[in-house]
Amino acid sequence: MTKTFVSGLVGGLAGGFLGALLLMNLSRGGAPPSAIAPAARAQTLISANRIQLVDSSGKLRAELAMSVDGGPALFFFDHAGRNRLVLGLYSPAEGEAPSVVLNDPEQRAAGIFRLFGPRDTPVIVLKSEGRDRSIYGLNSSSLDPFLVNFAVDGRKSDVFGDY
Repeated sequence: MTKTFVSGLVGGLAGGFLGALLLMNLSRGGAPPSAIAPAARAQTLISANRIQLVDSSGKLRAELAMSVDGGPALFFFDHAGRNRLVLGLYSPAEGEAPSVVLNDPEQRAAGIFRLFGPRDTPVIVLKSEGRDRSIYGLNSSSLDPFLVNFAVDGRKSDVFGDY
């Protein structure tokens, strides 16, 4: 179910992103797809280091690029230019696990949904002011569920399962 949800979410966002790009092109007086020159239709590959989506005032609102740690990601920015959402893969050093990261207004991770470990078990991390507060998931060794909470002072309390 998790893979279906993530696949649906990523597919929907990618379709929306591509639809927005097409709509922007048509609204700027671009030619409809049927009027594109035959030479343009023959192109089957676009290669770029990053693709940016900007709003009508030229502000960056989304970007498909490589993250600092080397994984591909789709970044979403608010009207003030702050990174608020990332859909991507962690670095090769972390097994290229997929993740969804929700950032607070200070651009710190506030919620993370990712796969973890050699069995790609799902884990949800809830944070406050950049600090882990609650982690829920499946143990990558036993596949048993766990829930761990952290106090404001960082003290860990196992609610259930092995983390």
